Amino acid sequence: MGGIEGALARSAGIAFAGYSAIFAGPLHGVGALRITASLSKLALGTAQALLQLLALRPRVILLTGGWANLPVALAAKALRIPIVIFLPDIEPGLTIKALNRFASAIALTAEASARFFPGRRTVLTGYPLLESRLGATRAAGLAHFRLDPGRKTLLVFGGSHGARSINVALVAALPPLLQAGLQILHITGELDWQRAQEQAGALTEHERYQPFAYLHADMALAMAAADLALCRAGASTLAELPLFGLPAILAPYPHAWRYQRVNAEYLCQRGAAVHIRDEDLPQQLQHTVLALMQDEARLSAMRARSLALAQPDGADKLARLLIEVGGG
Repeated sequence: MGGIEGALARSAGIAFAGYSAIFAGPLHGVGALRITASLSKLALGTAQALLQLLALRPRVILLTGGWANLPVALAAKALRIPIVIFLPDIEPGLTIKALNRFASAIALTAEASARFFPGRRTVLTGYPLLESRLGATRAAGLAHFRLDPGRKTLLVFGGSHGARSINVALVAALPPLLQAGLQILHITGELDWQRAQEQAGALTEHERYQPFAYLHADMALAMAAADLALCRAGASTLAELPLFGLPAILAPYPHAWRYQRVNAEYLCQRGAAVHIRDEDLPQQLQHTVLALMQDEARLSAMRARSLALAQPDGADKLARLLIEVGGG
């Protein structure tokens, strides 16, 4: 039990104490009927959260945003339980903007987020990374995927569910990219695996093209082995790309409000990445990839600027902050 959280905790060998669901609902960007329903759910969810917190008696609560956090925050405030908010993206969403007044501290992935919280206590912790990410090396990645160290490697991925527009543009550009001598690790996402395989056709058998539906434990090795990534700009890219000093072409998901675009701007403005709009992928992907791969000086500069942003001890810093706010 416990949904994806319980499954991930158990796979990591972490004891999972339990899982409780409470009612909540969105209050922004919805109609009057939905708001009325959400207010009813919020009242019920706050009562549920009060009962849960009274039973658990936590010393500190960690919130990460989203309207589902609101009833928990209200209950914690009523019971005077300290709250730490972790902001994974550069720009906070509406819920975090509303809840930050309840927080004892706000943990940031990047210092650039501090400007959104004037007068509040912010702590630069960095993004918590899986321990499996920290030990991956380029040599191990090259060996694991049987890559030629004398060739450049492009890693393409689109988040946990994949990204169809990236997949479509990449597969269309496969012939010239492979002809140019590149090695390609392509993670399609499980939802788009079959369609991407059909689009690629006989190219799935090319020795320098390795498609995968999904990588979990091996993802760190893929990032360590790559010379360039093509991906979205979700919160984890703010930490994982710099950890490996991996230059990137970022194509933010266009329907994720502003989060991914702002994340991409952060990395691009610091020289660690370049930006392609999602709708421009078919026209620009091939040229951009080849231009970067053929410019070793630029790739090296991007690699150094990306590494300068790395915060490999984010999990430890966030844990220490929680212990401090919770009273040691």
